[in-house]
Amino acid sequence: MNSRILLSLAHMGGSEQKYVAEAFAGNWVVPLGPAVDEFERRLAARLGHGNIVALSSGTSAIHLALVMLGVGPGDEVICQSFTFAASCNPIRYVGATPVFVDSEPETWNIDPDLLEQAIIDRHRVTGRYPKAIIPVYLYGMPAKIDRIMEIAARYEIPVIEDSAEALGSTFKGQCCGTFGSYGVLSFNGNKIITTSGGGALVCPTPEAARRVLFYATQARENRPYYYHEVIGYNYRLSNVSAAIGCGQMEVLDEHLQRRREIHNLYSRAFAGSRVVTVIENPSPEFDSNFWLTTVLFDESVNPDDVRVALAGQNIETRLLWRPMHMMPVYADAPFYGNGVSERLFGRGLCLPSGSSLTDSDIARVIKAIEDAVATR
Repeated sequence: MNSRILLSLAHMGGSEQKYVAEAFAGNWVVPLGPAVDEFERRLAARLGHGNIVALSSGTSAIHLALVMLGVGPGDEVICQSFTFAASCNPIRYVGATPVFVDSEPETWNIDPDLLEQAIIDRHRVTGRYPKAIIPVYLYGMPAKIDRIMEIAARYEIPVIEDSAEALGSTFKGQCCGTFGSYGVLSFNGNKIITTSGGGALVCPTPEAARRVLFYATQARENRPYYYHEVIGYNYRLSNVSAAIGCGQMEVLDEHLQRRREIHNLYSRAFAGSRVVTVIENPSPEFDSNFWLTTVLFDESVNPDDVRVALAGQNIETRLLWRPMHMMPVYADAPFYGNGVSERLFGRGLCLPSGSSLTDSDIARVIKAIEDAVATR
């Protein structure tokens, strides 16, 4: 049988073991240490933003952003519906209610017009504006963040950018994750770079970063004994994981370049297809990292049939995210829709995009898709 082609496999650069060995040599195997500090410095240099706290996951970063913004029971938070559950679950962690907003068709991210409608309507219904807005950069594609920020400023609502999939993506030359009050990064095993499992929160000020660090380390007050005035969390990234991240930062640009090369291979292969459409940057203002290359099929093709056909050839693909407003766990949440995310869910597929894949791997995927849709 052909070798397995995975959707997005962790890709080591070679120096990760050196940094991990240094952590072990210094006995820094705890959630603090020089590798954590260095990883944060490297992230800050890459993003052009100096206030970053490395955490145990992207989910914990969203949670702490909500805590920092004072979101709690009785509050509402607007979140993009077309996303993974980790974008909205932390809203429930703090006892607030998610309000889901549908996508626009160019970037697949939160629709600015619908966003403003939702803000106005929630104020009409509850007498208050939502406490935060969480747009998501789906599959690495920047949102129309300039319009989102303009609307958020008009109603004085802070923005938490879910940039978990968008490290290296930019809008108008500015890094995703640096526009809003807070920005969220993820270093899960399938992301552009990995720390095995981890994330980070981009904070607006050094003071905010210090407070996030306080919450992330169990909110222990500065006394000679353990003393707590507020609830804290065990969310700090370990030094060993950060050591992996330091090595990964050395190959970040190479990984980004390869993801974009892979995307271009798919784009060229399906450029003349009437059945398969590769999703591209809407304009030069958008520069996606193409964490995952995504395609839409003509209505004559069932994406799950293609997924099953490729699985039979040992190729992993993934259906697009099922929108959050369609999930039973969020059946009672308000939703402002236009039908975009539901249509996309029924027509799309994520293709293998990992930076370790070869041109011949991608050619095999392309051939398998062509065979799967040949009779359509």
